[in-house]
Amino acid sequence: MDRAVETAGCKSRSEYLEKAALFYAGYVSGQDATAYLPPALASVLRGTVQDTENRICRLLFKLAVELDMVMNVLAAGMEISDDALHSLRGRCVQNVKKTSGSVTLDKAVEYQRGGI
Repeated sequence: MDRAVETAGCKSRSEYLEKAALFYAGYVSGQDATAYLPPALASVLRGTVQDTENRICRLLFKLAVELDMVMNVLAAGMEISDDALHSLRGRCVQNVKKTSGSVTLDKAVEYQRGGI
């Protein structure tokens, strides 16, 4: 324990035990987990989350560009009324909600052919 007191930079065992008790209480309550992680680990976790966020943003941008291209190609070749378009949008919103975003072309084709 004396070695731990020195390593922690405490002046006495009492101070060390007080710091240990506060640390444990904070750890158990989990209010500020970053205060209990080594700074290097916290930094790595922040960097990993930031890299993942950047990658997802880039992929979403690319997906939006591709979707815009598909919509423009379809719009150029299709004649659809405003009412039919509005109705389709409502059905698609409900379908995406119902499937949690797991929409497939197969299901859309099946619906358009009179299924579902």
